[in-house]
Amino acid sequence: MRLKFYTMDVFTDKRLAGNPLAVVRGADGLDASRMQAIAREFNLSETVFLMSPRDPVNTARARIFTPAAELPFAGHPTIGAAILIAELDAPELLGGQELQIVIEELIGPVTCSVRRPKGRPARAQFVSPRLPERLGDGDVNAIASALGLAPEDIGFDAHRPVLYSVGVGFTFVPVRTLDAMGRACAQMAAWNQAIGPQGHAAAYLYTREVLDEKSHVHARMFSPALRIAEDPATGSAAAAFAGVAMEFEQPDDGEHVLVIEQGIEMGRPSQIVLTMDVTDGVLTGVSIGGSAVIVSRGEIEL
Repeated sequence: MRLKFYTMDVFTDKRLAGNPLAVVRGADGLDASRMQAIAREFNLSETVFLMSPRDPVNTARARIFTPAAELPFAGHPTIGAAILIAELDAPELLGGQELQIVIEELIGPVTCSVRRPKGRPARAQFVSPRLPERLGDGDVNAIASALGLAPEDIGFDAHRPVLYSVGVGFTFVPVRTLDAMGRACAQMAAWNQAIGPQGHAAAYLYTREVLDEKSHVHARMFSPALRIAEDPATGSAAAAFAGVAMEFEQPDDGEHVLVIEQGIEMGRPSQIVLTMDVTDGVLTGVSIGGSAVIVSRGEIEL
């Protein structure tokens, strides 16, 4: 049995930057255990397996695996898969119009739009399948120990550690400075005490201090429990971050766009565009956008 695979760099328009992704096509004959084994073989933060949709009105069905576990939803696999489908199946159309692609994920159908700006790599945007759900509060002292930081490094203005999810839970940690962001590192002896027992084994650090003047937020994400020491770009966390922004910034009604830079400390600079729609003081829509490029292609022999 041979299956075609592609690797992509996502949330970047340059190869060897952004967040690497493996995409396996024609995976209908694989069971979950075989998909998990293949994801461990690629050993990237996520591998997405594309299959025929259950509902023929949709474009494809996807299952997403880290090296350690399956996820119900993830951002950079969604962006990467949508762009790959458009590039391979409708390249002529992609150059002249925006394509609508619906990917069935465990969380439900995810609607994506894909376009290729003239002379630039393709870009995709998806509507978050859920609005952010608040799951609780984080303990500053415990989180500081888990990240190798001092308690005074955490928090600015009204921002404090909280937990949000749009399908995958994250502990959101506001960090005062870029210097502290650079010093942060997962401390495994303290990690499970601060992050793991709550069932949200990923920490998303963010600060207002940025390196690129076009960015609004600088971020890092650690998830050692999922065998992701650090992630270069985390779309599902960016979608959940909309809940954090609503809680602590209380934006006016209208559309708000935040550019998030991530992966810089890893040498994998990434850019995620978060769009928030606010009506009558309530978050009514969240979407995530970014570019992706194909890096390699081949066949898996099973």
